[in-house]
Amino acid sequence: MSDFDYGVFIGRFQPLHSGHEAVIRSALERVSTLIVLVGSARTARDPRNPFTYAERVEMFEHVFRHEITTGRLVLRPVADHLYSDPAWCAEVQRCVDETILDLQNGGGIGLHGLRDVSVALTGYGKDRSSYYLKLFPEWDNIQLDSQYGTFSSTDIRRQFFQRIPVVPKTVVSDEVAAWLDTFKMSETFRGLLEEAEYLASYPTEWGRGPFVTADAVVIQSGHILLVERGRLPGKGLLAIPGGFLDPNETVRNAAVRELREETRIRDEKGEIPPAMLASFIDDRKTRVFDHPERSLRARIITHAHLFRLPDRRQLFEVTGSDDARAANWYRLGDLRPELFFEDHWSIINLMVDL
Repeated sequence: MSDFDYGVFIGRFQPLHSGHEAVIRSALERVSTLIVLVGSARTARDPRNPFTYAERVEMFEHVFRHEITTGRLVLRPVADHLYSDPAWCAEVQRCVDETILDLQNGGGIGLHGLRDVSVALTGYGKDRSSYYLKLFPEWDNIQLDSQYGTFSSTDIRRQFFQRIPVVPKTVVSDEVAAWLDTFKMSETFRGLLEEAEYLASYPTEWGRGPFVTADAVVIQSGHILLVERGRLPGKGLLAIPGGFLDPNETVRNAAVRELREETRIRDEKGEIPPAMLASFIDDRKTRVFDHPERSLRARIITHAHLFRLPDRRQLFEVTGSDDARAANWYRLGDLRPELFFEDHWSIINLMVDL
């Protein structure tokens, strides 16, 4: 007889390691069904989040095939909300409720029936990254003894993303080690390695900051202006136009300058003058984005400015320039978080109220 109907375990599993496995197996001794929420499920690849949600599901399927097949372990994706703990909590709550409703009698219990289902949040409060264990007082709590030892996923990634990759087989299962051995032969691995090396050298060349940048969130007629990054880090990903503040300018002027340099934005009369572009800024929406983990390069604090261009059938013309490989207009309804560099998806969401 289990102590709880459902358990909830939240993690990024980048990659799944033996500490995670031990927590999961201990939790399965206490709950009938364990819902594992895989975090950062819709972010673009980078050396901190190198594996997609689908790839992490593969790791779980290799290690917990029986538990998944019998329905004792259920995997669900959860997205990041860097600038809103309430938004992240709401997504977790909805995901758990919907999963239980789906599993419990085919959803026949209804929302009111959730009150009769016992749920426990399980995990190990190993460091400040486990603060989420305090965010769900409506659920019981299963605190497990330390199963992580002195290693972490960060340590595993550090050994793995180097010229001679090391798969630490003492801290990952044989199944995950085999999966990583296959992954290191891929072109995707080589791209991530190149980016990891760039990021490792960045502080030596430029310092650790904090640095100040300015970004331009530009909307017109249901579209947003984005650039495709032409260099590391994030080469090929979509980004909002922006860059570092010059010593002799304001952040507002920097946003206008970067917008013009990266997109060559123009109307029928030619490139739009700085003063005219500045007149489109909605000062009520200017906002600072300063999450400590928003950039893997260094401590970078950005000031985003919302440019509301006049609605018209013919969008202003743009051309990628400077650091941007391309610049184009995108329908707001077509955007997906996994296409974006760093925290730019979060910035757009908050600035444009998506």
